[in-house]
Amino acid sequence: MHYLLTYELADDYLQRRGEFRDEHLKLAWDAVERGELLLAGAAGEPIDVAQLVFTIDAPAIAEAFAVADPYVKHGLVRRWTVRKWHTVVGELASTPVR
Repeated sequence: MHYLLTYELADDYLQRRGEFRDEHLKLAWDAVERGELLLAGAAGEPIDVAQLVFTIDAPAIAEAFAVADPYVKHGLVRRWTVRKWHTVVGELASTPVR
């Protein structure tokens, strides 16, 4: 199954992220190595959200990621949500439909 962790970023995210980026990226790459995190990155012009795509069986792992993330802990993220993503098209779709 896929889950989307969506971050609504603070207005000063780009100015402040440098202090916490190494720790954030380590957390993310560790999740990749465990097979939990598929993709992650910021979006927008200007950047105002980030999305992380998890391949997991339940939302708890994505929720724990957010709670542990230094971006969340230090207020670079205004709000976060975890939602099940019902993937149906593509090689990695959880429930392919043709």
